[in-house]
Amino acid sequence: MTSPALPFVECEQIHAGLAVSDIPTAVEFYIKKLGFQQAFTWGEPPTFAGVNLGNVQIFLQKGTPTPSSEAGAVYFIVGNADQLYEFHRATGVEIAQAIDDRPYGVRDYVVRDLHGYYLVFGHHLFNAGPRLKIERVDVAVRLEKRLAALLHDLAEHKRMSVGACLEEMLLHTNEGVGPHRKTTLHYIQELKKKHGIDYDSHASYRFVED
Repeated sequence: MTSPALPFVECEQIHAGLAVSDIPTAVEFYIKKLGFQQAFTWGEPPTFAGVNLGNVQIFLQKGTPTPSSEAGAVYFIVGNADQLYEFHRATGVEIAQAIDDRPYGVRDYVVRDLHGYYLVFGHHLFNAGPRLKIERVDVAVRLEKRLAALLHDLAEHKRMSVGACLEEMLLHTNEGVGPHRKTTLHYIQELKKKHGIDYDSHASYRFVED
């Protein structure tokens, strides 16, 4: 028997669905304790709801919770797992596994929600893989003072040297892409305010030294 041809499949989103005993209580936990945002509730009293973490949405449906460690977990890749980890510790969420670098190239941790479901939050580790032998050279670089201050703070935030941070940005720029996730871009906007950077991305063409 000939196998049918695979049809064109378009799939924009995937939603995990969790059965919970009380929708309002579950929604409040996900918002106040886990940092999600409410998307919707359906029914009066509610029997179905959606909560968002960034662009990811979880469905909460009225039913009997069936948590099981053997059944796996809901996994979230976030911009900065360390920041979220500290938030979850501060809100008193049960930490089932502390944050750490994993051999599969992700830094993550595990929490248990109000009904015993396991949720994993992590970010990719880009230092995974074989070491690359290189030779570094000194390059004379002069930068606008406020931009240099931002670069220094950004490198410290990313736990890099200033040179390594510049290397990362240059490598990505050469490929026509940016190295920063939305979380880092948000932090950069805060740094721009901190250092009074009020010029646009093409301003370097107009820089004139005193």
